[in-house]
Parts: sequence; C-alpha cells; structure tokens
Amino acid sequence: MDAPVPFLAHWYYALPNYVLAALMYSLLARFVLSFFMAPDSTNYIFRFFVLITDPVLRIVAWVTPRAVPPLLLLLFSAIWMIMLRFTFFIAMANAGLAPTVSG
Repeated sequence: MDAPVPFLAHWYYALPNYVLAALMYSLLARFVLSFFMAPDSTNYIFRFFVLITDPVLRIVAWVTPRAVPPLLLLLFSAIWMIMLRFTFFIAMANAGLAPTVSG
C-alpha cells in the first residue's frame, strides 16, 4: 500500500491552518485595497474581500474598543489571525499532531 500524501496525512492541522492563513491574507488585502476603494465600492474583487472578512471583523470589533478606527480594526484582525495560527500550531505540536520535518 502506498504512503499517504503528506498534506492528507495531517489534514486536521493543514486545513484549519490554511483557512486561518487565507483569512489573514484576505484581511491584509482588504486593508491595502481600502486605500484605493471607497467602502461602498461596487468592484467585485473588493466586495469579495468584504464578504469574506466581515464576519472576522464583527468578532474582533466585539472585543476591540469602539475608539479604534475601522481601517485599524483590519490590522488588529490580521494580528489576531497571526496569533491564532501560532497558538493553533503550538497546541497541535504539544499534542504531537503537527507535522514534523523528517530527513
């Protein structure tokens, strides 16, 4: 029997990590696009980023003081995603479930 594909061997780590990374980069992309697009822009790419990142922003806005401007909230959200990915990696590594480099 063939050895499993490395990605599929650790799907329980790779899939959540991939989703968190996609959200993190989407938040950063929306931040950059916010300098060039109006908040109510009809551009389909910007609308896609808004659709994907709004749920994350609602959660982060719940724990962030209201004095923080919306543009800065995007950066805070990206930082939360980085910390969440790091915490997820540490938890999986401590449980022995994270992929390892083997030679």
